[in-house]
Amino acid sequence: MVGANRAQNPPRGECRQCWYHAYAGRQAHAHLAPREDCPDCVAHMVDGHPAHLIVK
Repeated sequence: MVGANRAQNPPRGECRQCWYHAYAGRQAHAHLAPREDCPDCVAHMVDGHPAHLIVK
């Protein structure tokens, strides 16, 4: 499964959480209702990416 592998291996300088949420497909947001915003994604859009999640 190419998508799952890509979701788990972000390139340097990218946020692990954002990369996973972008490439894991519906799996990352399966717990959300239709049209419900993901709290983790919104937090990253508002507050930025925590340094410990950025791939070095």
